[in-house]
Amino acid sequence: MLAERQGGSLRLAALDGRAARLGLSLGMPLADARAAVPRLMVAKHDREADARALHRLAEICDAFTPLVARDGEAGLLLDVTGCAHLLGGEDELCAVVQRRLGRIGFGVKLALAGTPDAARALARFGPTGIVRSGEDEAATRGLPVSAFDMATETTLALARAGLHTLGDLADRPSQVLTARFGGELVTRLNRILGREDIRITPLREPPECMAERHFPEPLMLMESLLGVLERLAGDITGALERRAAGGRVFEGSFFRADGKVRRLTIETALATRDPKSLMRLIRLKMEALSDPLDPGFGFDAVRFAVVRSEPLAERQTGLDNEHKEPVENERAVAELVGRLVARFGSENVRRFVARDTHDPVRAGGSVPVLSDVTSAPLPESELGSAPARPLTLFEPPQLIEALAEVPDGPPLRFRWRRVLHEVARAEGPERIAPEWWREGNRAPVTRDYYRVENAEGHRFWVFREGFYEDSTMRPRWFLHGLFA
Repeated sequence: MLAERQGGSLRLAALDGRAARLGLSLGMPLADARAAVPRLMVAKHDREADARALHRLAEICDAFTPLVARDGEAGLLLDVTGCAHLLGGEDELCAVVQRRLGRIGFGVKLALAGTPDAARALARFGPTGIVRSGEDEAATRGLPVSAFDMATETTLALARAGLHTLGDLADRPSQVLTARFGGELVTRLNRILGREDIRITPLREPPECMAERHFPEPLMLMESLLGVLERLAGDITGALERRAAGGRVFEGSFFRADGKVRRLTIETALATRDPKSLMRLIRLKMEALSDPLDPGFGFDAVRFAVVRSEPLAERQTGLDNEHKEPVENERAVAELVGRLVARFGSENVRRFVARDTHDPVRAGGSVPVLSDVTSAPLPESELGSAPARPLTLFEPPQLIEALAEVPDGPPLRFRWRRVLHEVARAEGPERIAPEWWREGNRAPVTRDYYRVENAEGHRFWVFREGFYEDSTMRPRWFLHGLFA
C-alpha cells in the first residue's frame, strides 16, 4: 500500500490486489483505510522514483521495438508491428517480455491487440493475452465503461443510463451517444473497439534503419559481442546501399540481462556505409569510455541503428574495375575526424566558422566539427591586397599607451609590452559600433580601428575606444590583433 498527501490529508495512492479485495480503493483517506483494516502496512508514495522505474522499463522494452511510449504513470505502450517475427512470433514475444521483466523483479500485466487503446483497455480492465487480428471488438465488448478512463461523472452518468459495458455503448447509435455524452466518448469507444487506429508517440525518435540480434542465452564475451556487432554493421550498410544512402550518425544499443541498457553513438564527417570503418570507430569509442562496457550477467540483445543518413551515390568504377574515390583527401580527412570524435567526443573536436556580423569579437569562432552550423562567406578582397583584418585576435584586447597627432587621428607611436613602436604608416579609421540589440554585448562603446605599421615592417590592428569630445569617459587605446 502507498499513501500520499492530497488536499491536507493522507490518502491511498496505490494498492495491491489483496487490498482491493478487502474493499479499499484509491483516494480513500488513510484513517478510514486503517479503521477498516487495522493491520494495514503503508509506505510513502514517491512519484519521482516511480517515474525513474518506468523510464528504466521503457529502456528495457526498447529491445523489443524502437517504438515505446509511456501510458500514464504506470504503463507502457509498445508498437510491435513488424517486430514479433524477430523473437519467433507474438506468443514468444509476450513470453520473452514477461520473462525478462520478471527476472528483474517486475510483475507484468500484458495485452496485445490491433490498436493501442484496445491493448491498454484489456491490460488494465480485462483479460490479458493476445487478441488475434480483426477480433478487437469481440474481445473488448465485455469490458466495463471504466475502461474509458474518463471523469468519474461520465462513468456515473453511463451507469445511471443502464450502460455498463462497452458492448452496451457499441449497440447504440453514435449520434445519440455524442449528443448526450460528447464526442470524446465516441472517439475513445471506436479506438478501443478497433474501429479507429492512432499511432503512439515514442519516447525516442525511431532510427532510420536498424539491425538487431536476440540471444537465447545471455552473451558474456566482449569479442563475441563485437563479432555480432560487425555482422549487424554489415546488415545496415547493405540496407543503406539499397537506398543509395550513407549514415552520418550511428547508435549501438546493448541490453544486459539485469535490465541495464548502454548506448554508444558514433558520428562521421561524411556519409559512409563501410562496415570496417564503422567497427574501427566503435572500438575506439569503447576504448575511450570512462565507464567501460561491462557484460555483467551477459547481454540479451544487441542493436545497431542508423540515426541519421544522407544521400550517397555509388562509388565510381574505373576501366580497371577498381573503385575510384572522387576526393581522396576529403575522405582521408573525414576518416581522421571520425577517429578523433570517437576517441575524444564531438564537443572536443572543433572547426572554425565565420559569422555574419560586423563585430570583430563575434566574427569568428569554433563549433563542434560535426555540427550542422555553416560558416558565413568571408569578405572578398582584391588579389594581392593586404587583409582588412587579422586572422587571430587577442581576447581580451590588450591595453596600450598611444600618442596621436590629432585627438581623433591614428597613433604616431604606442607602447606595448614595454616596447615603444614608431608608426610609419596608418590606414583608417574603420568605425565599428556595438551590436546593441544583442543581449550581453561585449563591445559597449563605438570603436575606431586602424591598421598601422611600425618602422620594422610589423603590422598591428589597434583601436581607440571612445571619443575625446565625450566628457563622460577618457578614450583608451587597445591592440586587438597582429597581421602575419
